[in-house]
Amino acid sequence: MKKQKKPRLARDSDRKVTAGDVMNPSVITVRDDLTVQEVAALLTEKEITGAPVIDLRGKLVGVVSVTDIAASAAEGADLSSGGSGSNFRRHDLEGRASRGELRDLHVENAGLPVRDIMTPTVFTVPENTPVPRLAKTMISGRIHRLLVTRRGKIVGIITALDLLKLLVDRK
Repeated sequence: MKKQKKPRLARDSDRKVTAGDVMNPSVITVRDDLTVQEVAALLTEKEITGAPVIDLRGKLVGVVSVTDIAASAAEGADLSSGGSGSNFRRHDLEGRASRGELRDLHVENAGLPVRDIMTPTVFTVPENTPVPRLAKTMISGRIHRLLVTRRGKIVGIITALDLLKLLVDRK
C-alpha cells in the first residue's frame, strides 16, 4: 500500500486573500416595508451607508443606500449644489457616513416604503472569491458593496472602503 502524500499547506504569503477574509460578518438587513424615515434612522444609528433589503419572507430583494434616500429626498434637485443631501453624492465609496451627515439629510418622502426607493439589483459573491475579482466586480458594476454568500446564504458584506483598507494595511 502506497503512503499518500500530505497536501502542502500554503504559506500565508502564498494564499490568496478572499472575500471571506475581508468581509464584515455582521450584516444589517432592513425589511422592504419599513419607511424611508425608519431606514434613515437605522443607517444613522449604525453609522452605515447602506443595507440589503429583504421581504417579509426573508428573501433578498434589493439594497438601499444613503444615495437612494438622498435621491428620493431631492426628487430631481441638483444635489451637488450644496443643498440637502449634497454630502451623500460626494460619498462615492459609501463607507461610513458620520452621524452629522446622516442627521442633516432632510427626507422629503419619509413615509414611502423602502421598496419604492431601493435598488433592486443585488451583487453577491461566494466567500472564496479572490480580492482582485471583488474589485473588478465593484468597478464593472459601479457599486459600493457586495454581499458574500456561502451555499446560497448571506454570510457577510464587503464595501469599497474594506478593499481600500487592504491597500493601507499592506504598508
